[in-house]
Amino acid sequence: MSLGVDIFSLRGKTALVTGATGYLGSAMAFALAEAGAMVLVNSRSRSRSEALVESIRRSGFSASPAVFDVADEEAVKSFFEQNAGLELNVLVNNAYAGGGGTIEISDSRSYIKSYEVTLVAAHNMLRHALPCLRQAVEVSGYASVINIASMYGLVSPDHGVYSSPQSVNPPFYGAAKAGLIQWSRYAACEFGRENIRVNSISPGPFPSKSVQIDNPSFVESLSKKVPLGRIGDSDEIKGPVLFLASSASSFVNGANISVDGGWTSW
Repeated sequence: MSLGVDIFSLRGKTALVTGATGYLGSAMAFALAEAGAMVLVNSRSRSRSEALVESIRRSGFSASPAVFDVADEEAVKSFFEQNAGLELNVLVNNAYAGGGGTIEISDSRSYIKSYEVTLVAAHNMLRHALPCLRQAVEVSGYASVINIASMYGLVSPDHGVYSSPQSVNPPFYGAAKAGLIQWSRYAACEFGRENIRVNSISPGPFPSKSVQIDNPSFVESLSKKVPLGRIGDSDEIKGPVLFLASSASSFVNGANISVDGGWTSW
């Protein structure tokens, strides 16, 4: 194995990123495309998916829309049936949707919805993608599944940095992300012998650009919680994703990589 930059190359590979049009999702999609992969850009919104695809293509890279709801198993199944024979080298489970809240003000449905869009969706994506992942292993020697968890799957949020109970990072989010980390380990053990590697990434404080503009005091409070003294930039998720997607991480399986500036090291 070469130890040069080619070890990170994804030339000739295909990657699918769910929830690809968000702040971190778009950075992940660009990272994979910049490394040479043809990126399938997933979103429930055709207009958002096609807009990101066009942006990637304008930059000289390859992408195609993949419009379906990851929380709808029939839609997931249909996508992979329509793409039978696809060599899927990289699957990034990144999709999430949900609001804020504390235990006191959260209802049980919020837990169920969070579980469905995080864990159940990842399960359905992996299960229905297996023929495509196995095809990639047959041709390229490996496939990589990357599940995007959170630092709040490892530690609780500090309620003191939030302005109200409604704005607190909610309990159902962290619970679902903690479950995703464990599920990733389980999947790593189940599929590792097939050379389908499964790992997770736990991003830390990456507030969106709109939050940075609209709520600078919140950003300042977050920054004080980070040993590096600042929030993360979306481009700083690119390296860890590319590492796990490429042969650079060929002996990394069942790991959870924290990308949080040291937040969870306190």
